Amino acid sequence: MNNARQIAFGYSTRCNIKCDHCVAAHDGSPETKMALRSAVQIIEEMSRSHVTGISFTAGEPFLYADDMNELVRRCKKQGIYSRIVTNGYWARTRDRSDEMVSTLKNSGLSQLRISFSRWHQKNVTREKILNAAWSCQRYGLDYFISFVTDFEKEDDAQEQFLQDHRLKYFPEPLIYFGNATRIKQPPVFTDYPAHRCAMNPYLSPDQDMFACCDAGTQFTKTDAFYLGNLKNHSVDHLFQKKEDNLLFHLIKTMGLTAMASFLGFRASEIVKYRKCNLCEALFNSSDHLERLKKSAKTELLHWTR
Repeated sequence: MNNARQIAFGYSTRCNIKCDHCVAAHDGSPETKMALRSAVQIIEEMSRSHVTGISFTAGEPFLYADDMNELVRRCKKQGIYSRIVTNGYWARTRDRSDEMVSTLKNSGLSQLRISFSRWHQKNVTREKILNAAWSCQRYGLDYFISFVTDFEKEDDAQEQFLQDHRLKYFPEPLIYFGNATRIKQPPVFTDYPAHRCAMNPYLSPDQDMFACCDAGTQFTKTDAFYLGNLKNHSVDHLFQKKEDNLLFHLIKTMGLTAMASFLGFRASEIVKYRKCNLCEALFNSSDHLERLKKSAKTELLHWTR
C-alpha cells in the first residue's frame, strides 16, 4: 500500500475572476460543482484508502466558504493534511481577513496556498494578498504564496513586492494549457533536465479522477491520464490503477526527457520543451503512447544514463 497518497480535490470549477493564464479554464468551459454530501463521503473513503493529503483547488474554493470549512473539519477528523488554494479575493480588509483565517485555523486547515502573479493581480489587489498572508502570520496558520511566472523581466517587480514584504513564496512555472495557450512562450534556456514529475492525481467536481493534477485533463486525444469515475469505482481502485501503471512510475523516476530520447526526439528539440509541454507531446499522441506502452517492460526500462 502506498502510504503517501495525496490528491488535488476540485470541489468546483467556478471562479469569480478570469485570468489570461488560467490552466483550469478555457473559453466556453462549463462551471460545475460537487455536492457537499458527496465530497464528505469521498473524504471519508479517502481516509480509509490511506490518503494523507488533500489540496482543495480548481476554481475559487472560498466561493463556498462554509462548505470549505466543513470539508476541512472532516479532513482534520480523519487525520488528513488539508490545503486550500485561493486567489485571496476575500481579504478585502484586515478584519475580514482575520475572520476568515481564524475560522480556517479553528476548523483545522493545515495550509493556505495563495495564488499571485501579474495575471491574478489584474483582478485581485496586492493589498488583499498582504492581508491574507499577514492574517496567517497572526493566527499561526501555515501559508505559502504560489508566484506563477513565465520568467519574463516584467515579473521581477512582482517578485520584488513579495521580497520587500518578507512573504513566504515560491516561483511556480506557468503551464501553457487552458487559457495560457494564447500566451507566447519565451525561449527555454536550460541544459538537459530529466523532467520528472510528482504525479499527484486530480479529482474533478464530476468525480472524474486523473493521474496528474497539472495537465491530465488536457490530454483529450488519448485520455492517457484518465483513471475513471468515483461513481463507478472506489477511491482505492483508482489510486491502485495509477500506482500500478509502469509508465506513470517512469515519469516519476526516469523522467520525460529519457522517454523522448527513446522515441527518437533529437536532443536539440527536447531542450526546447517545458515539462508539461513535453509530457503532452509524448502522451497526447496515440502513436507515441502505444510505443511507450509496448516497450515499458523491455527496452524503455534500459534507456537510462
